[in-house]
Amino acid sequence: MRGTRAAFLTHAAAAAGLLTFSAIGGARVAGQQQPPPDTFRFRSGIDLVNVDATVTDRQGRFVSGLQKSDFTVYEDGVPQTITHFSNERVPVSLGIALDTSRSMAGEKLDAARDALDRFLDDLGDPSDEFFLYRFSNFPVLVERWTRDRELLRRALGRIGADGATALYDTVGDAVPLVRTGTQRKKALVIISDGNDTTSRTPLTDVKQLIRQSEVLVYAVGINGPEEPAWEGRPPRLPIPLPFPPRGRGGWPPSRPTPPPVRRGSWDNAVNATALRELTDDSGGRTEIIRNTRDLDPAVRGIADELSKQYYLGYEASPKKDGRWHTISVDVRNPDLRVRARRGYLATP
Repeated sequence: MRGTRAAFLTHAAAAAGLLTFSAIGGARVAGQQQPPPDTFRFRSGIDLVNVDATVTDRQGRFVSGLQKSDFTVYEDGVPQTITHFSNERVPVSLGIALDTSRSMAGEKLDAARDALDRFLDDLGDPSDEFFLYRFSNFPVLVERWTRDRELLRRALGRIGADGATALYDTVGDAVPLVRTGTQRKKALVIISDGNDTTSRTPLTDVKQLIRQSEVLVYAVGINGPEEPAWEGRPPRLPIPLPFPPRGRGGWPPSRPTPPPVRRGSWDNAVNATALRELTDDSGGRTEIIRNTRDLDPAVRGIADELSKQYYLGYEASPKKDGRWHTISVDVRNPDLRVRARRGYLATP
């Protein structure tokens, strides 16, 4: 009896081991802790490099209906075999990071609330999930992962504006949270009207964090018209003399009056270059607007894009070199344009 029981346990353990091995990259084994699906594991089994591609025509309109045969994916310049493809809308795990610094008070914050309200409707899949960060002097997680759009709207309605702008700290906190989302497609949307002023996290560190993920990062920068303002005291004007000074040369040459310094151009203006540093490697994009009335179409455009992307997957290289490997995507039709993530870090 003992021998029979021992043999049974041996066979059961072997079967469990086989099931666990076959589950890598496939079905989840009950009770087994799985890493987020977007991470590059490079352990055993087959891992995929996932690429979400946006295709537009020359007028910037989204192009649908393409097939796998229309695409070519390159890694480090070498064509890859596309093993996974979809041209259907898929659910998204999406984080929202809203600037609530003092400069956003009033019309800007109201417009942002309205735009995000419609944005939640435009992403109409009930499986979509969201979280909300607000940031001024530091990031605050207002609402954790939820599929309840009304809950998110109520949270947006309670937000006020004050303080400075900790943009990089917020993105540094938000990207790891996005990666824990349950959907394969993951994205972060940032709305801000100013340059980072208080973060402790350097831009380079945040960019590296994004490169290590598969998170699509989008940014809308509100860069309204600026009013000239003297920085400090205005320059002193020379005291007029009643007659030319004695000596040769007459009046001394006049010095040009320095132009007024616009505070906005240094402190409050959106840093479009920094935002593009955050978005472009990921396959997302930055849009700079000049007026709050442009906020709604800009945000709705992001929702439309997320709903019309193509999914491409290919087998990951077994390399564990920690290097950045470039990705480029082409389409057969030369009149079309493709935007996708620019690469990935092959971390162990």
